[in-house]
Amino acid sequence: MDFNLPEELQMLKANLRRFVDTELIPIERDTMVDNEMKPDVLAALQEKAKGLGLWMFDVPEEFGGLGLGALARVVMWEELSRSIALPSRNSALFGPRVSPILYFLNDGQKEKYLYPVVKGEKRTCFAQTEPEAGGDPGGMRTTAVRDGDHYVINGHKRFITGAGQSDFIQVVAATDRAKGSRGGLTVFMVDAGTPGMKLLRQQELMVGDRPWEILFEDCRVPVANRVGEEGDGMKAAQGWLTEGRLRHGARGVGVIERCLELAAGYAKQRRTFGALLSERQTVQNMLVDMYQHLHQLRLMVYNAAWREDQGEDVRNESYMCKYFGDEMSFHAADRCMQIHGGMGLTTDLPIERFWRDQRSFIITEGPTEILKMALARQILREYGN
Repeated sequence: MDFNLPEELQMLKANLRRFVDTELIPIERDTMVDNEMKPDVLAALQEKAKGLGLWMFDVPEEFGGLGLGALARVVMWEELSRSIALPSRNSALFGPRVSPILYFLNDGQKEKYLYPVVKGEKRTCFAQTEPEAGGDPGGMRTTAVRDGDHYVINGHKRFITGAGQSDFIQVVAATDRAKGSRGGLTVFMVDAGTPGMKLLRQQELMVGDRPWEILFEDCRVPVANRVGEEGDGMKAAQGWLTEGRLRHGARGVGVIERCLELAAGYAKQRRTFGALLSERQTVQNMLVDMYQHLHQLRLMVYNAAWREDQGEDVRNESYMCKYFGDEMSFHAADRCMQIHGGMGLTTDLPIERFWRDQRSFIITEGPTEILKMALARQILREYGN
């Protein structure tokens, strides 16, 4: 049993650490306007990212990417998450974000949708959440009813990141509401501008994201745009969701580590009542808690990623990585803010951004309570006899 990263991943981690420290952190407060990266800044950083030899690191080799495994990907995500220079969602620093759902497409669909995304010619987003169905996809009310060689979609989606810039949207709809998420959901590729699909409004959030509400009224989508067979929706989306939850855990590792760097550094400089903060046991306890959570989370994330690379089903492990990572990284940002006092509230430092983003992640892409409910079912099956 070896808990060390392979040598090549240690080198990857070290190279990315240097890249983040020298290229991202120095400009992290000046990379975005209106929640989008400045085009000139993104272009310059992408050229530097290409120089690292990591362009499209998460795209399979058969589609022109590097096809790095899960363990390599989480190493990258954790290092990049030490800075707020990049959007917390949908960063294009190392190439277009390619949803794993697109790999399920048939050959004709890949030509129309997957390859243009890989080439950077098209952008896409994923639409599942609804006003009545967020973490509970089985309660989805958006329906897709077969009508000859089309499906007619009706419903309302909410909190859809990137919808306004997308050339097509991956829409999850109920084709059999009685079956819920167990065979009742199907994914469709819906082209932007399709009659009956309307972008209603962008919502202002406390974080760096302005997601869209989308309305579908008798929106006709060709059967040829269906992903797989009817009822394959959750199967197609599962890879996306599992990878996303591992990414949450890896991001938590990066955030906790940066918060430790900031908090420990400030505690060794700031004096109150004649002593450094680093000499106060209360502050020391905060730092120790953060350090312990960092160690726990990194082991969890690395183990889950390694097991995925071995071909194992890590759905349950991804649940734990997601909620533990989000909760503990928010706690780290909160304690880091407390140690900094009033300075922690300013936008001069990245702490307030970490605090807002990590608090939002506790809710999005699987709230803690729902993930724990799913894990409880597994625990009762495994240990309840």
